[in-house]
Amino acid sequence: MDANEVPLKRLVVQGELRFLERNQVRDALAGEELGSFFSADVNVIRERLEAEPWIEQASVRKEWPDILKVFLVEQKPLGHWNEAMRPHALVSAAGEVFEVDKSVIDVLLPKLNGPEHAVKETVEQYQQVSELLQINGHQVVALTLTERFAVDVELLSGIQLRLGREGLLERVQRFIDVFPTIVRHKAQPIDYVDLRYDTGVAVAWKEEEERK
Repeated sequence: MDANEVPLKRLVVQGELRFLERNQVRDALAGEELGSFFSADVNVIRERLEAEPWIEQASVRKEWPDILKVFLVEQKPLGHWNEAMRPHALVSAAGEVFEVDKSVIDVLLPKLNGPEHAVKETVEQYQQVSELLQINGHQVVALTLTERFAVDVELLSGIQLRLGREGLLERVQRFIDVFPTIVRHKAQPIDYVDLRYDTGVAVAWKEEEERK
């Protein structure tokens, strides 16, 4: 049968897309010949779609007589990744780094910084620390994992938490427990809370010039 007698004429895009426009999916497929209903290779088409940075997973099937149906799973960004060095990079909850046009993002994402060989470790530390802080009214806006695997956290309030390498959740809980006392102790905004001690904390307050 002549393949040209049954061309693919319609594209149906399915899936919950938040950052990716459907016309971008069409454009991704328009760059190369797809073939006809019979000759189009769904595996090749799937690979072309999954090469797009916003697409985590794609499934493709043909529907008689002229429809190409694709179902897409979009990347779910967890935060910015090493933004100072990689301004277009995001990281997913699975620890996958991908580079995209960030102008489409309309939510506040935390800034995650860490060694390029320890992406998953950085993500895991963020997920554990931020969950405990969030349920106690504190929002993490940045987390840094150093080369020595020490953790520093910045909260939306501007407070820096120095957590170190060990017992992170215990140290976060210690901060949560002593925070009301710290706030009552002094009216000035807190600069940082150093929790790298077996017991107790060290607190620094912002000076007047620094606040300005």
